[in-house]
Amino acid sequence: MVLGPQHHDRGRHQRQMMAQHIESGAAVTVAVIRVPIKEASSFGVIEARESGEIASFFEKPAKPKSLPNVPDEAFVSMGNYIFDAEVLRDVITRDAEKGEASRHDIGGDIIPALVDEGVARVYDFSHNEIPGQTEREKGYWRDVGTLDAYYQASMDTISVDPIFSFYNSQWPIYTNRPALPPAKFVFDVEDRRGGAFESVVGAGVVVSGGTARRSILSSEVRIHSYANVEDSILMNGVDVGRGAVVRRAIIDKNVVVPEGAQIGVDLAADRERYTVTDSGLVVIGKGDPIAM
Repeated sequence: MVLGPQHHDRGRHQRQMMAQHIESGAAVTVAVIRVPIKEASSFGVIEARESGEIASFFEKPAKPKSLPNVPDEAFVSMGNYIFDAEVLRDVITRDAEKGEASRHDIGGDIIPALVDEGVARVYDFSHNEIPGQTEREKGYWRDVGTLDAYYQASMDTISVDPIFSFYNSQWPIYTNRPALPPAKFVFDVEDRRGGAFESVVGAGVVVSGGTARRSILSSEVRIHSYANVEDSILMNGVDVGRGAVVRRAIIDKNVVVPEGAQIGVDLAADRERYTVTDSGLVVIGKGDPIAM
């Protein structure tokens, strides 16, 4: 978030963080979360003074520094920042002038430059309070920098008792809702029953005689008769043909899965045709051809 003449609060987290940022007079405030020291090398690690000023910022260090008096934890950047607009313009301009001597990366170059100038501070997310949130949900945060991590964070949302709930009316999540009709489930005969179970279903979805289980169906997905979708994430407009099978997959927007196709059934064959992660997750990008 960049502070200009006007800004908008989005949720109590940002209001609390914003209040601290303004009160401190920092050029940039970085939201941080505590993680086990053994996991910290996967993130941007921050060493902070008692005053909250950032003493050092290292992107994915081999030997991360622990918190004072807490040797088994480290502060890592959550990737959420509040900048003073003028300072941000200045530091980006100076960084651009370095040419190939800089990677022009927010975590690798921009933040460290402001740390060196002594104008960067931390916001400890463990102190954050969100109305309506349970104690179990407090401090929930996931890094989704890999396909497997993105998949797991998405699957968190469809569990019976999710560790982070979208259904907290005291802290609504605002998003753009296109003008689409409600989801629809059609046909109710043996072996041709349209349904979705333990799933999240978006607007405009039509499950027509097929089945979705433990899946996320984004807006305007179509699942045709006798098709079976399990443990998968289907982006907007994905069309799953009659009798097709999709298991443990992420399929990007507007991909058409042909009638009778099988994805996630034979991983050896899938590796020759698609991207398959170390955990066996099949990933199909926009425009990728679907083999039969």
